[in-house]
Amino acid sequence: MSVIPLGGDRINLGRRSVRSRSHCRLVFNLQGRWKLRIHCGRTQQVPGHQCCAAQPMTTIEFDQNSARETRQRRACGSSVITPSIMLSPLTQREAVLSSRIEGTQATVDEVLEYEAGIEFDTEKTNDIKEVVNYRKTLTLASESLKHQPITLTLIRQMHAVLMDHVRGSDKSPGQFRIEQNWIGASDSTIEMAKFVPPDPLQLPIHLDAFEKYIGSDDIDTLIQCAVVHAQFEILHPFKDGNGRIGRLLIPLFLFQKRALSSPMFYLSEFLEEHREEYYQRLRAIGDEGGWTAWVGFFLKAVETQALSNCSRVRGILNLYNDMKSRVSDVTHSQYSPAILDALFDRPIFQTPDFVTRSGIPKPTAAIVVRKLREADILLVIREASGSRPAILAFRELVNQAEGKRVL
Repeated sequence: MSVIPLGGDRINLGRRSVRSRSHCRLVFNLQGRWKLRIHCGRTQQVPGHQCCAAQPMTTIEFDQNSARETRQRRACGSSVITPSIMLSPLTQREAVLSSRIEGTQATVDEVLEYEAGIEFDTEKTNDIKEVVNYRKTLTLASESLKHQPITLTLIRQMHAVLMDHVRGSDKSPGQFRIEQNWIGASDSTIEMAKFVPPDPLQLPIHLDAFEKYIGSDDIDTLIQCAVVHAQFEILHPFKDGNGRIGRLLIPLFLFQKRALSSPMFYLSEFLEEHREEYYQRLRAIGDEGGWTAWVGFFLKAVETQALSNCSRVRGILNLYNDMKSRVSDVTHSQYSPAILDALFDRPIFQTPDFVTRSGIPKPTAAIVVRKLREADILLVIREASGSRPAILAFRELVNQAEGKRVL
């Protein structure tokens, strides 16, 4: 019978079968080609025991290397799409949605406006800072994974960045807890708790097993990822911020296992939409069949979110391709590729920031911005006043990233 070892525990996948499993791979190359491959399988009976065997059932691919794109690239010079720029809107959205699961109230456009210099009230500012820290944490971890695997040291570093100068910064950022914690109402006692994580004296033992499991290879990468996320939430090793760190580990783990070409696959949209079931499945893991139900829920999240992310990226890529010719036609500038990348990297900005990120000479940038405003490509969020620069927005990208009209 096939099992997943996890420290001193074992998760039995043989008593009940998960109805379907999906293996998704999102591939990006610098020529602008996106492919989403989804292989769905069902549990098969293998002589002597029962195990999970993925059987290819469907493959979805789409290719954006069209003749139109070739013409646009010629029109805009040797523009090459940078994955981090193309996926920047998704990263922003993930940071917002993962933080929202924990009760933070902020939107993508508010975060971008804040970073561009718009002021908000204290409560909203605190919410936005948590989102900004989430994105900084993902950036730190992504860079670290280029040189080292996921370790407890990296997880502590991530937590220190996540909790830096925000709510919870007084709860030992970057340090595993040495006190007993529990999950329940704000005024509840441990006897009334919905869930009590392991004793802090035993926590180092469990964390050591957790680190070893992350570095191991199990029967299936996605199932192992489901286990990694759940086990981290069960251990609840920090006083605060466990949910956000646990969700950050999902793309990082899949990237480490080379299931992703970059750590930019995010589940928080699905988890936020199904928040009650998400928490319920995690809490029920200790019940009969709880692990099977959790893994099934997680795999459904992966499959659903892969298709959603794919659709959203396709919309962003189409917008990028459309804007190549528009920006070139409007500005008649040799800097069109740099202009385009600057707009997609930071769609709400002050003019000086645009000059810095695009690398365009200041006088030229001023002319470019004026032309883009006149063409209604840029929307004025705040007019310039004295020494205070204007704040502008590339609203088509902001609306595309949000999935609705916000500007």
